[in-house]
Amino acid sequence: MSSDSIRENSVTDTTIDQYEEATENEPREECGVFGVWAPGEDVAKLTYYGLYALQHRGQEAAGIAVGDGRQVLVFKDLGLVSQVFDEQTLVAMRGHVAVGHCRYSTTGATTWENAQPIFRTTSAGTGIALGHNGNLVNTAELAAKAREAGLLTGRRRKAATSDSDIVGALLAHAAADTSVEQAAMELFPQLKGAFCLTFMDENTLYAARDPHGVRPLCLGRLDRGWVVASETSALDIVGASFVREIEPGELLAIDADGVRSMKFATPEPKGCVFEYVYLARPDSYISGRSVHGVRVEIGRRLAGECPAEADLVIPVPESGTPAATGYAQGSGIPYGQGLMKNAYVGRTFIQPSQTIRQLGIRLKLNPLREMIKGKRLVVVDDSIVRGNTQRALVRMLREAGATEIHVRIASPPVKWPCFYGIDFASPAELIANGADSTEEMLEAVRSSIGADSLGYISIEGMTEATAQDASRMCRACFDGVYPIELSQDSRIGKNVLEAMFDSTEATEKKAAALTDGAARHAGTSGTYTALTTP
Repeated sequence: MSSDSIRENSVTDTTIDQYEEATENEPREECGVFGVWAPGEDVAKLTYYGLYALQHRGQEAAGIAVGDGRQVLVFKDLGLVSQVFDEQTLVAMRGHVAVGHCRYSTTGATTWENAQPIFRTTSAGTGIALGHNGNLVNTAELAAKAREAGLLTGRRRKAATSDSDIVGALLAHAAADTSVEQAAMELFPQLKGAFCLTFMDENTLYAARDPHGVRPLCLGRLDRGWVVASETSALDIVGASFVREIEPGELLAIDADGVRSMKFATPEPKGCVFEYVYLARPDSYISGRSVHGVRVEIGRRLAGECPAEADLVIPVPESGTPAATGYAQGSGIPYGQGLMKNAYVGRTFIQPSQTIRQLGIRLKLNPLREMIKGKRLVVVDDSIVRGNTQRALVRMLREAGATEIHVRIASPPVKWPCFYGIDFASPAELIANGADSTEEMLEAVRSSIGADSLGYISIEGMTEATAQDASRMCRACFDGVYPIELSQDSRIGKNVLEAMFDSTEATEKKAAALTDGAARHAGTSGTYTALTTP
């Protein structure tokens, strides 16, 4: 059997810039993964539509791998799903098993090499394609193991620098002496952090979820096959029926023999509460709970905890809409649409000029003046991170004639960074971090964004709205309690592998220069002691 990976012309080899500087305070999504095993179906197109449904989870890059029993074909590039794939490409990708990925980078820069699915060949000549949602906290440790095995040699050529590529390399290396299934069962207990994986060889679809189940992953049924996806909404789009969530610490293998389930670790559930607050689509379900329903309930509780005297409740679209609906229901204040969102503003490959940057949030949102002029407003948003968006919004609404602006936030203050797959700002940039008391923090943030009043939902109120037990949830960005042990800070971060590779390459160059100098000094004898690198 043979395995091939193909590369088309990249849209760009440079990092994708954000279109608007003023909205960079938003928490960035992580990734979306999708997989399908369905002989007789157009698995490439099913995966395309599945990724389309998951586009909100990552907009930097997209890719699909397809297997037909003989080979694995991979197509990926920087850009949105609709930018990367066209009809001609999808028609050429024929097979019965596929995995797909849409990426936002939480480890590794935005380069073609870091786009997923990543592809590796085993010593037996078979291929493995893998997509990853989440973030590992022992990437440096795993990279050291990969280097010892001869799988990493620095960056003398362009190479992937993501934790996902490290996992793929180790998995393919381990599969040389055993089956992919057994290799996964041996490797996955060594991974620390958050990971939902969809991967495949030429014949079989695999899916795995970390023992804490930080990120969501579910299993669906087609008439002639099976689907796995980050969110249930992706199952709906491709016409699959929801079967169940993949359990924390579980590995699934799907092929002609059916679905096999194996446990590689003891489950210790710690689902991310921020999936309910912001990340997941409102039409998805997590742990049996409607995401939209949770957000509406958070809004109702927010109205009870942080009341306001106002004429109109308006959301910051789109993520603040369900909570604003709930706030209006809980407070009795009428709900209205005071801000219009341009749905076509997002990531771009055009470098923004300073003039365009100064437009800031106006590229995305514009006030409906006749709705808000002369009104006291309650403005409901999902979260505040740096405060740039809210500051610009309050200014815009005042210019449009609002007499009072009461900002209400459908999550507690974000005070700590996430190491499990959400790209928040650094602690120093978090607007709610550093105050000596809650009262001081509230006043400092309120004053900074220019609101007449400010209120956050309590962490208890938010948790109760999810109908999940607090002991089964990760709330680290709100309470600083990290359920998965972190390694030393210097070895965690988005560019941990770039730093490691650059250091190794510099050491190797220095050693080579010293060795070369020693050889020249030795003259024609050529006798010298070679220096070894650590």
